Amino acid sequence: MISQDEPVFTIGMAAKLLEVHQKTLRNYEESGLVKPTRRGKWRYYSMRDIKWIECLREMIHEHGISVNAIKKLLSYTPCWNIINCSFEKRQRCSAFFSNTLVPNKIKRLRPVPKRDKKRVVHG
Repeated sequence: MISQDEPVFTIGMAAKLLEVHQKTLRNYEESGLVKPTRRGKWRYYSMRDIKWIECLREMIHEHGISVNAIKKLLSYTPCWNIINCSFEKRQRCSAFFSNTLVPNKIKRLRPVPKRDKKRVVHG
């Protein structure tokens, strides 16, 4: 099994998974919100990167927060406080579990299949 942090997806593969244009991913990188692993001229994204970009897109498109505002807010508080994620969503979030403020006692849930994500009510 591949680690969440293993950079295995090229920018083309990541764009396809996220259903975005490669330029969108480059823009997130240029703004400092995403830092894919670089090997020469190639960018590689991990599953943790993919999940983080999904969260970014939610903040931008569902909550109307600009990229500059996200950058500023992240300097003050973790992402789950910005969009007030439900506890259930946090249990599936790699950013939440990689944060040192999260107690080890919290049980992690299995990821929601991609087709069910749209049915989850946030907030």
